[in-house]
Amino acid sequence: MQALDAIDRNILRHLRENARLSNAALAKAVGLSPSACLRRINILEQSGVIRGYTALVGDSLGEDGIAVIIRISLEKQTEASFSRFESAVRRHPEIRECLLMTGDSDYLLRVDVDSAHEFERIHNDVLSKLPGVQRIHSSFSIRNVLATQRKK
Repeated sequence: MQALDAIDRNILRHLRENARLSNAALAKAVGLSPSACLRRINILEQSGVIRGYTALVGDSLGEDGIAVIIRISLEKQTEASFSRFESAVRRHPEIRECLLMTGDSDYLLRVDVDSAHEFERIHNDVLSKLPGVQRIHSSFSIRNVLATQRKK
């Protein structure tokens, strides 16, 4: 795949805002014919720039829901420690994402909660009991800029 040009970036911007936009509407918005727009979308998909389409589901985080980003450091950075931790994380549906990281933390987790009280329960009952955890650092989100549809 060659570098993305301004039209490709514009297509991606529009699809990120509304992936259900019809090809005709998208083509008009980016200044292409429908066939040229569809050809570019196909190239973006085949090259892996567009990996898929998704729905933003409202029941995960309601209007007042909070995404909590948690950095976890383990006592040991061994394959066995990572394996035990990851197996334990898979048993807790409260943990929505778990990423093995480089840098000053071993893992980055995401938990969705409705209140600080709910997070306290998850912290006490789940996070602090995960095997090998040395340090837990949590940050509360204000809002997800990319997942929030603009009001029109």
